[in-house]
Amino acid sequence: MQFRFYALISRMRYITRWGLMRNTFSENIAEHSHMVAVLAHSLALIRRDILGLEADPERCAAAALYHDASEILTGDLPTPIKYYNPAIKAAYKQVERVSGEKLLAMLPAELRPSMAPYLFEDDPASHDIVKAADKLSAHIKCIEELKAGNAEFESAARQTRKALEEMRLPELDWFLAHCLDSFSLNLDELE
Repeated sequence: MQFRFYALISRMRYITRWGLMRNTFSENIAEHSHMVAVLAHSLALIRRDILGLEADPERCAAAALYHDASEILTGDLPTPIKYYNPAIKAAYKQVERVSGEKLLAMLPAELRPSMAPYLFEDDPASHDIVKAADKLSAHIKCIEELKAGNAEFESAARQTRKALEEMRLPELDWFLAHCLDSFSLNLDELE
């Protein structure tokens, strides 16, 4: 029997994000998921190693890799629609759940219990960190677009920054204070 889960995961590169915006450079969900995994791992390291709080960086990174896997089957629904009202948000969450169940069924039965928390984003140990990393990745995309002269992302940059600040996660606050400004620098300035 052939298990198609991994072949579908490899197709994340075909799902483009920010579909309603004029982009200087496109971003797909594979690239986005990679960055979210890097950021989630980093936020968990900050929480554990700098702030001395409980965190599992590897679990957070793995959860982040799969956090948008359902979009392989659903596509990326733009945020203004996804969160337009509670009924649409609840319906879309159900669509994501069905998509996750379909993906999970494409794995060997022995792997399903281990993968389910990642596909359904219901791992309590990593949930808040992955959510913060996801929003942080969106904000970094806005910073990079603004750096490239794309004023289309000004409003999104303000909204994502406000959302990050409202999360009130100490590891995220630490990252915002000590790492975020670097994303507006060019390569020469980074070195």
